[in-house]
Amino acid sequence: MLKDEGVTEKIRRIPFSPPDISDLEISEVSEALKSGWITTGPRTKELEKRLASYCHTDRVVCLNSATAAEELNFRICGIGAGDEVIVPAYTYTASASAAIHCGAKVIFVDSQKDSTEMDYEKVAEAITERTKAVVAVDLGGILVDYDRLYTVVESKKGLFQAKTGEDLGARIQKAIGRVLVFSDCAHGLGAQWHGRVAGEIADFTDFSFHAVKNFTTAEGGASTWKNVPGVDNDEIYQMFQHYSLHGQSKDALAKTQIGAWEYDVLGPWYKCNMTDITAAIGLRQLDRYPEMLKRRREIIGKYDTMCDALGVMRLNHYGEDFASSGHLYLTRIPGISDAMRRDIIVRLAERGVSTNVHYKPLPMMTAYRKLGWDIKDFPNAYAYYENLISLPLHTKLRDEDVEYVIENYEKIVKQYI
Repeated sequence: MLKDEGVTEKIRRIPFSPPDISDLEISEVSEALKSGWITTGPRTKELEKRLASYCHTDRVVCLNSATAAEELNFRICGIGAGDEVIVPAYTYTASASAAIHCGAKVIFVDSQKDSTEMDYEKVAEAITERTKAVVAVDLGGILVDYDRLYTVVESKKGLFQAKTGEDLGARIQKAIGRVLVFSDCAHGLGAQWHGRVAGEIADFTDFSFHAVKNFTTAEGGASTWKNVPGVDNDEIYQMFQHYSLHGQSKDALAKTQIGAWEYDVLGPWYKCNMTDITAAIGLRQLDRYPEMLKRRREIIGKYDTMCDALGVMRLNHYGEDFASSGHLYLTRIPGISDAMRRDIIVRLAERGVSTNVHYKPLPMMTAYRKLGWDIKDFPNAYAYYENLISLPLHTKLRDEDVEYVIENYEKIVKQYI
C-alpha cells in the first residue's frame, strides 16, 4: 500500500511490454518439439507462405531478427563499401547498424518538426552519386509518407549510379534505376496505408518478431520485397537462403531427401535462419493477430481521449486512409524539460506503471558520436525526444489496468503542466 496525496490504494504492477502467449502457441511449440524437427523446416516454410499472403507479396524469408533481415536486404541489393545509406536520426540503432555491417556509410537526416518522421527535403539534400538507399522507419507502427519518399528518390534519379557487373545486387540496382527505398518496419506488421499494407510498399521491407513486438516469435524477423522487373523472385529468395545458412547450397530440410547429403558452400556467409520452434509461435500468433490489433486500437482510443483532454501531444495512429499496427504509444508533455521527464518516469514507476522512451536519437549515442555525428545538428529529433514518455501498450492489459495507467499519468502530469 502506498499513500499518495491523502489517498491509500493498492499498487498495480503494469509491465511495459510483455509477450502475449496463449495455450495455442504453447501447444504448437510442443508439437514442434515432438516432431523431431526443430531447426528451419516445414513450420518455418509455412509461416513464410502465410506472411507473404498477409503482406500481399510473393515471397517472405523468415530469419532470426529484423537486424539480420535488414542487413541481408542490403547485401541482396549489392550495397556495401563506398556506398551511402540515408537513415533518420530518430530511430533505434538497428536501422543504421545493419548498413554499417555491410561497409556502407550512414548519413543521418533530421526529423520534421514535432514528428518522428524524417524531413523529406533534407533527404533530397542528402542524396549524392554515392547514395544507394534510404531507410524509412515506420516508428510505432505508423507507416511513413511513402508517396513523398518515392517522389524524392525519383527526382534524384539522374544522380543514381547502379553497381556495375551482372551479380544479383547489380541487376536489382539497374532494374530499379534509382535510390532504393527500404522500410525498417520492425514495428509495423499489419499496418495499412492508402489501401496497401506494410510489406508491399517499399522496395524491400524488414519486420521484427522480437519478444516486445505485437507479433512475436520470441526472437525473429522477416524480409519481403516488391517484384523487381526482370529479376526472378525465386533467385532472390534462394540468395537469402544462402546468406542465412553459411552459404550452403542446400538447407537441412533439402538434405533429408534420399541421396541428397552432398552440398556446396557458395560463399563464406552468415548464420541467421529461423527455427521451427520459433516459427511454431508465429503460426499461432498469426491466427490471433487480427484480434490483437483490434485490442491495441481500443487501448489507443482510451489513451487518445486522456491526452487530448490534458493537452499532451501524441502520435496519430488512425485516419481515413491509414491504420497503424498500434505498436507504441508516445506522449509528449508540453513545456517540460528532460529532467522533469525523468522525474515523471520515476514517479510513475513508483506507482507500478512501467514506461519507456522511444527513442534517444542516434547522434546522442557513443557509437555514432565516435563516427562524428553531433545531436546539435538534429534539433527536431532532440526536441521530440526531450519531453517524450512511452506508455505501456500491449494486449495483456485489462481495462482496469488501462484505467490505472490513465489515472496515475493524469495525476502526475497535471503537476508539471
